[in-house]
Amino acid sequence: MMERRMDTALLVLLMGHLAAALEVPLDLLEELPQPPTITQQSPKDYIIDPRENIVIHCDAKGKPHPSFSWTRNGTHFDIDEDVNVVMRPHSGTLVVDISREKADHYEGVYQCTARNKHGTAVSHNIVIRQSRSPLWSKERIKQIVVQEGVSLVLPCRPPAGLPPPIIFWMDNNFQRLPQSSRVSQSLNGDLYFSNVLREDSRNDYICYARFPHTQTIQQKQPITVKVLNQDPVDERKPTFLIPSGSSSSHTVLRGQVLEMECIAEGLPTPEISWIKLSGDLPTQRMSYLYYQKNLRIVNVSASDAGDYRCSAKNMLGSVHHTIHVSVKASPYWIGGAPRNLVLAPGENGVLTCRASGTPKPSITWAMNGIPIANSPKDLSRKVEEDTIIFTDIQMGSSAVYQCNVSNDHGYLMANAFVNVLSEPPRVLTPANKVYQVIKNHRARIDCAFFGSPIPKITWFKDSRSSTLDGDPYIQHDNGTLEIHTAQARNSGKYTCAARNMLGIYENHVYLEVKEPTRILKQPEYKVVQRGRSVVFECKVKHDPTLVPTMTWLKDDGELPDDERLIVDSDSLTITDVTESDGGVYTCIMNTTLDHDSASAELTVVEATPTPAVVYERPDPPTDLELTDQKKRSVQLTWTPGDEHNSPIQKFLIQYDDSLHHRGHWHNLTEVPGTRTTAHLKLSPYVHYTFRVLALNAMGFSRPSFPSRMFKTEAAAPDENPKDVEGFGTEHDNLVISWKPLTGLQSNGPGLRYRVMWRQKAVESDWTTVTVSNNSRFVVSGTPTFVPYELKVQAVNDHGVGPEPAIARGYSGEDLPVAAPENVQVVVLNSTLAEVHWDPVPHKLIRGHLKGYKVYYWKERSLHKHNPYHMEKLILMFSGNHSHGMVPGLHPFSVYSFNVRVYNGKGEGPVSPTQQFDTPEGVPGAPTSLIVTNSNLDTLTLEWSPPHDRKGRITGYTLKYQPVNNSNELGPVEELALLANETSVTLPNLKYSTRYKFYLNAKTVRGAGPAISQEAVTIVDEALMSLLDVDVGEGTAGSTQSSHPLAQPPPHRLPDEALPVSPFGNVSSSVGEDGPLISWEYWGPEKNVYVEYMVENSEGEQEWQKEPVNGSQNVVLKGLKGGLSYRVRLVAKGHHDQPLHHSEELLVTVPAVASRQVDIATQGWFIGLMCAIALLILILLIICFIQRNKGGKYPVKEKEDAHTDPEFQPMKEDDCTFGEYSDNEDHKPLKGSRTPSNGTVKRDDSDDSLVDYGEGGDGQFNEDGSFIGQYSGKSGSRDTAEGHESSEAPSPINTMNSLNSFV
Repeated sequence: MMERRMDTALLVLLMGHLAAALEVPLDLLEELPQPPTITQQSPKDYIIDPRENIVIHCDAKGKPHPSFSWTRNGTHFDIDEDVNVVMRPHSGTLVVDISREKADHYEGVYQCTARNKHGTAVSHNIVIRQSRSPLWSKERIKQIVVQEGVSLVLPCRPPAGLPPPIIFWMDNNFQRLPQSSRVSQSLNGDLYFSNVLREDSRNDYICYARFPHTQTIQQKQPITVKVLNQDPVDERKPTFLIPSGSSSSHTVLRGQVLEMECIAEGLPTPEISWIKLSGDLPTQRMSYLYYQKNLRIVNVSASDAGDYRCSAKNMLGSVHHTIHVSVKASPYWIGGAPRNLVLAPGENGVLTCRASGTPKPSITWAMNGIPIANSPKDLSRKVEEDTIIFTDIQMGSSAVYQCNVSNDHGYLMANAFVNVLSEPPRVLTPANKVYQVIKNHRARIDCAFFGSPIPKITWFKDSRSSTLDGDPYIQHDNGTLEIHTAQARNSGKYTCAARNMLGIYENHVYLEVKEPTRILKQPEYKVVQRGRSVVFECKVKHDPTLVPTMTWLKDDGELPDDERLIVDSDSLTITDVTESDGGVYTCIMNTTLDHDSASAELTVVEATPTPAVVYERPDPPTDLELTDQKKRSVQLTWTPGDEHNSPIQKFLIQYDDSLHHRGHWHNLTEVPGTRTTAHLKLSPYVHYTFRVLALNAMGFSRPSFPSRMFKTEAAAPDENPKDVEGFGTEHDNLVISWKPLTGLQSNGPGLRYRVMWRQKAVESDWTTVTVSNNSRFVVSGTPTFVPYELKVQAVNDHGVGPEPAIARGYSGEDLPVAAPENVQVVVLNSTLAEVHWDPVPHKLIRGHLKGYKVYYWKERSLHKHNPYHMEKLILMFSGNHSHGMVPGLHPFSVYSFNVRVYNGKGEGPVSPTQQFDTPEGVPGAPTSLIVTNSNLDTLTLEWSPPHDRKGRITGYTLKYQPVNNSNELGPVEELALLANETSVTLPNLKYSTRYKFYLNAKTVRGAGPAISQEAVTIVDEALMSLLDVDVGEGTAGSTQSSHPLAQPPPHRLPDEALPVSPFGNVSSSVGEDGPLISWEYWGPEKNVYVEYMVENSEGEQEWQKEPVNGSQNVVLKGLKGGLSYRVRLVAKGHHDQPLHHSEELLVTVPAVASRQVDIATQGWFIGLMCAIALLILILLIICFIQRNKGGKYPVKEKEDAHTDPEFQPMKEDDCTFGEYSDNEDHKPLKGSRTPSNGTVKRDDSDDSLVDYGEGGDGQFNEDGSFIGQYSGKSGSRDTAEGHESSEAPSPINTMNSLNSFV
């Protein structure tokens, strides 16, 4: 007995080790050995489709990979001998080809074996059976005749299939027969009638059986039912059709479905009810079928055993039946199937095969597929019923154990291996893996491990100061470390250490705790008119290291693909809203770790509201109430007022502080219009009174009545003053200033400020003073411009504020005490100099260095003609500069300058004043250039010296060149002039020629810019007089001048040139397209055009322009007939030169254009001629018909007809008649006959009657009449007629055609 207890204690100890047993992860540790493990196998009862190949699954894993073999019906199945069976590579799965052998040949019990050198695993028994769907046996079904009111059973009796078929009743139209509480189908498929009615008569009661495995349906022969109503049947109380008797029994297995049925007959139709006599019905697992005739209980357990009673009842009575239910159980696992063991040499372990069943099952063990009693002995192994105990196990004891549990209702079989390994710890989780989790969420950090013996897991964080085995950390058996609520402080580096007797293994992972994604501003309910735009805002806050994605939904679906919907980063805009846009819009912000969403509804209303709907501002909220009162918060609730047909968008909460600022309302917060409560965060030491305003599309409501006062308790300040600064107003003080706290920020009475300061560069203590009702403090007697550290802390009667931040400042500044030294100047050119100096030492500046100033001024010019200047100029160079450029100097001048430093207080002493000279520069342009004394071949130029000489003038340069009529420049002539000259006369110039002059001055530095001028020499007076005559007689056709020169003015004032008209011989003539204007032109201007306007036009009509494009004539098109126009020519030069006009012409446009008309080209004449030709042609045809009606036709008449000019052919070109000529070629045409009195030429339009005869001979009677028959066909015409020969029509046909036409 004592020994038995010790064994039990040992078993309990070893069970603890079993709970931590490990599986060898072959996918990660491929080098470790492992016995086989079955990973896939076909079901125990395997029904196959005879139409498809048979696939029997068997897969296993192990190291090395296992080999496979099979048994069939208990004996070895040699796969190699059966050509129809193939085993898949690297697998034990069998594939049976049934194309050459029937499937039923392979029915039987199969078992798969997987083995390697470490053990053998076996599958359960796989029973292969072929599915069957047999036909109904042929039978002759007689018609069933019953009396109305009696009960009836229509038997189905389907063929036994595998698996059993599903039964249903239908008619010939494949429509299910209606069932009810009167008519229903039983579990065996029969159709029961509690009582029959006349309408039950039909000839198509058909029972169908559907075999689900092969998806086939079999049909029973139709049953005919005829219901008679000859003898009425009396009403009766119910009796059971099934089951029979007053009681019955039923056995069901645990976990299966229990189905019980009671079908009763009676008149009227009875109702069925169920109760459990030995307890309550399991309402969660039960259901009624077939109008409560069937009670169905799923997932049966032992508690479902007992007595069930069904009752059938109608108005005449009731009947009962009791069903005794017994629940049996095939074997099932308790705590799961046996688990694999991985043990180190010398360790202990337990394999447990714990199962139950009804009746109690028996348990047998096998090792590597062999009963354990027949297996090799192992001293470390001990078998005790459902347990195998291993003690001090050694290498070589690895094996696979099979546990078989069976009773009368089934069996369980499981494989579990014992793998003896000696392995140091390993952590299988990837190194440096980063885990990310959202703040306040659960975090799990993995540490998948392996080792034999089983390692112990220890977790460390960052510095490894202590193990993580307490709150908030939870360590699981599989090595996972869990933090129930992760916070930012939990982020960091974590170390997982796996340790056993063979070593230690560490792995590092990282945890990052991210801020949650939150929608700060949710989209709001919107009411918008059709055709307008609406914007839904969705502002989001998320962790900056996570990538967000914004998605919008409409009515929980995708947004319509419509360009009117514009999605931005934080909003959705809908333009031109329509009725279909109404709905609920949801914004979803997703990150890789979390998401947040918010929704709002859009209501679309008509653009013009109906008069019955009035939109107004909402009424003010009412019933303000304060609840949940705390030190710094309170809950405010209210009742909304009437919306007035416009939904409330939001509520605005305001407060009044009667302690600090009575009578002034301040905005506190806003809440959406769907809420009527707000949690308000408050400040200490405030006497709050609240009110609420509602906002809809029409605006804010009136404020609500104020709430009752809520006073918060005083407290120490929460914050210190901001904007602390230090500066000096005098050279020996320090002003400390700050932005004072408001009454709301004071948090209590007695607000004051603790001001602290100390020199920064000196080791000194803080000097502290306390001030009230002030925002600055002046420290006197400070050194000049010394850095200080400053602090200002808020204090009230309830304590001090937080530790203030340190600010920095300087005491007051003073003027600099030193001037820049070593001042030098470098003259770079005549207008630019560079000044250099040594910076003033910082301690002598005595303040913030602002920069340096260079003062400079022009003392005098080195040229005696330029004036004297004394104006001082200043150049400022900000910052610590040591040199600067002085631009804009005047050449050839003397300048003075000095330099001084300046700070925030002002300027320092002046450096010694120095002077420098600027060199000469290039002079400016001469002040003026005019032309005087213009003659035929000379011009005189006069000028003034440059105003800005910039040095000594050494001379002038004059250049000039001629300009022709096309503004092209000729060769350049150049003259060098002395400095003291101011005029020059140019001889030997060309008469009547334009010249351009350029004049510039020079110094030793070079020539300056030039001044230019143009002038024209005078024209010869003899040519002038000739030109005067031509212009005066321009429109009278005078002779053109042989010298088209510009006309000089008749009289010229001494210093001005009058414009001369460059036009001559201006004339006009009237053409078909309009007046033609001609002229001669010898001026230099290229822009020439014609101007015209109506004579005596009313108002100020403008001249119309017509460009001439370089020609000397132009046609004025589009002028109105019958009007007179004023016409002139205009030459336009440069913008500063006058226009040149010709003398005006008066041109009259005729009212009707005088042109001769050719009558032969007029349409009316051509039409008249064609009509006459058509009438003549008709007369010819009529005459021809009359002569061929059968009368006598003398040959002479026929000949005369040929000579009648009225019947000659018409010429094709002018529709006139051709003249007959005897002088034409008298050669007869082919196929024609020559008359006896001469020759007649057959014209192209002529037809010979001989051509209609049969052959070449015609017959004549006594008077010469032609008696031939008009039925023949003419022969071919002469080849000279080309390919246009045609077949001659029959005269008879022609006559008939005309008769019918007439």
